[in-house]
Amino acid sequence: MKSVLTPHEMREVDTAFVERGGSVSTLIERAGWAVAREARRIMGGTYGRRVIVVAGKGNNGADGRVAARLLQRAGVQVTTLAAEALPDELPSTDLLIDAAYGTGFRGHWAPPRTGAPVLAVDIPSGIDGLTGCAHGEPWPAVATVTFAALKPGLLLADGARAAGRIVIADIGLDATSAAEVFVPEADDIAQWIEPRANDAHKWRAGVFVLAGSPGMLGAAQLASLGALRTGAGIVHLAVPGTTSDRGVPTEVVRCSLPLLGWAPDIETAVAERFRAVVVGPGLGREVSTVRETATVVNNTAVPTVVDGDGLWALGEGEQAIRLLSSRPAPTVVTPHDGEFTRLNGGLPSPDRIESVRSWAARARAVCLLKGPRTIVAAPDGRVFVTDNADERLATAGSGDVLAGIVGALIARGLDPFRAATAGAWVHAAAANRGAPVGLVAGDIPTLLPAVLGDLDGMRR
Repeated sequence: MKSVLTPHEMREVDTAFVERGGSVSTLIERAGWAVAREARRIMGGTYGRRVIVVAGKGNNGADGRVAARLLQRAGVQVTTLAAEALPDELPSTDLLIDAAYGTGFRGHWAPPRTGAPVLAVDIPSGIDGLTGCAHGEPWPAVATVTFAALKPGLLLADGARAAGRIVIADIGLDATSAAEVFVPEADDIAQWIEPRANDAHKWRAGVFVLAGSPGMLGAAQLASLGALRTGAGIVHLAVPGTTSDRGVPTEVVRCSLPLLGWAPDIETAVAERFRAVVVGPGLGREVSTVRETATVVNNTAVPTVVDGDGLWALGEGEQAIRLLSSRPAPTVVTPHDGEFTRLNGGLPSPDRIESVRSWAARARAVCLLKGPRTIVAAPDGRVFVTDNADERLATAGSGDVLAGIVGALIARGLDPFRAATAGAWVHAAAANRGAPVGLVAGDIPTLLPAVLGDLDGMRR
């Protein structure tokens, strides 16, 4: 699991190191060595290579100057340029090391363009270390060597695109004990998802899906398949006002519901045997449907995943927070930015992690904010960020599959916070196995068993 530290938290870690008898010069030497090592790796050697180091006045620049010294000692032709006095045109080079400004940068950074590959020190200069927003026109890096821990700015917004491949260098700082945000890795997910017991039966992992509407069964099908392929023992699907089984997977048990007045039926059915409920994909936004859905969410005493139209039914701002915070069982909500804006009563702030964390605490619910980097926050302040997704998940219906995945993981015994995080990770890993172009949401469930099988193999 990789730690994530804000610039402020990182400064506190540095200070604690010095207070224990360490020195800043020691950290700079170690950081410079890590940068020089990565530079050699990118160039494939040192003989005959040319490197430009753009160094600022602070510790970031000092790291770059140490790297310059070490590379020059190894035979590289190194030119060091002051960040505050760059020429209009940079010399030709095999590699440019961007050590101009670090996570504490304030201002506007618009350096001359370069066609050389760029290696960033700690964070690409001009990227906000907290939000990932670009201030100016930073050089996009092929790689970034960051120290001790990831920074939010490397994961979010422009920073995620500008950072390239991220290398976390251990320079002797204790980042883990100071961190409240983490990026889980495959080993972590494998340990969380325990194998089914030898004496398992289907009702030990039953999922109830309330989704779909007359003529709109696609989202319901995808959520149901996501749950089944993630190991739900049995899935019941209820679609208000629809009795047809057409298009519903053979393995899914269909439950008939009237068009109106069905909330009590759901509450009774769920309370009997199910370990998790998924509410919302494709339900629609008719006034009666919204009212019934809100009643189900409010009263269901089973862990519940709320997605899609279910989120709409929660209401806006304080209304949604009041409903969720009074629920008798844990809740996971899975909004995209537009849905989160409605639940939150306003757009997420540039500090997306803090926005999600704050909302989750107020709503007493796990919030999974979907995006290129999915942020999952628990009501108690814990946060995970998954970073293994790519653009293949930007396809209609993929979120419905995710809702089913999370529901199944809860039914299998994961606590809702880990279920949401593992669900996002597994969802992305499955999509990553699909075609680079043309992947559709219906492909994702078929790819889930292989991902889960690999995780199972890692655990053994």
